[in-house]
Amino acid sequence: MAARGGTRKSLTELLDAVGDKSPIDGNETNLLPAASPAPPTSAPLDALVANPRNPRDDLGDLSELESILKLQLQPALVVTRGAYLGLYPEDEPKLGAAQWVVINGCRRLAAARRYGRPDLEFVVKDEVAASRVILLGAAITENVARQGFDVVEEARAVEAMVAECGSAEIAARELDRSEGWVSQRRALLKLAPELQAALRRGDLAVRVARTLAKVPLEAQVEKWLASRDKPKDADFERKPKELGPVGPAQIAKALKKFGAEPDTLAEAITDYLDNDQLRKLVDSLTATLAPTQE
Repeated sequence: MAARGGTRKSLTELLDAVGDKSPIDGNETNLLPAASPAPPTSAPLDALVANPRNPRDDLGDLSELESILKLQLQPALVVTRGAYLGLYPEDEPKLGAAQWVVINGCRRLAAARRYGRPDLEFVVKDEVAASRVILLGAAITENVARQGFDVVEEARAVEAMVAECGSAEIAARELDRSEGWVSQRRALLKLAPELQAALRRGDLAVRVARTLAKVPLEAQVEKWLASRDKPKDADFERKPKELGPVGPAQIAKALKKFGAEPDTLAEAITDYLDNDQLRKLVDSLTATLAPTQE
């Protein structure tokens, strides 16, 4: 675990330097010392490599980023080769001749390569490589809300963060999440391989997976299969008309009574919806926000 102490920027402050607040957009160039050369704002793709420690195994469907060929809406966040190797010297063969390692923006890099863009715009933030904890936290923050970042990938990333931090409490603080959120993700790694595969396919709901994770490993699959064959309780078979129509206004009113924070709502929604429903929800929320590129 990296030594703690002193003052450092939070992950939020570091990641805010990319996008609307990026020096690339000219908002902070007046804060740089006159004698300091500005960091590169773009480079050929051969000079860049995706983070070898990216917790995301599959970058997903890149077709939505095809427009990057003509216009890159958001710069990537990178660290220099030297800063990265200062943390992971064993990864040098994986970097090839690259000068910069992309921490946030690996999908943009992959899309640029697929669709023929010759270069990539970025900002350099070696502060992100101040420690393994900070770098891993930045990578998790980048991926955790992205479409296609499945719950098992997320659980593995959180487990790696706990290992780097030395405790779940510190990991939760570094990720700006609750300890319950961290605990729930880690619990999924206690599932049998068959159930982890079903979870990733969307055949097993997260709320069911969390319950099965409490069952002895050797009995999990049998219990899951038995629960699928068991008739559901009549209370859960009520037709929607028996519950009455429920619209956005009623749901919003109910949520206001609880006054829950976004993280708490996210945990509750994850328990309630299956993977397909969660993806539709993410798509709907994304459509209400200003367009960005991942």
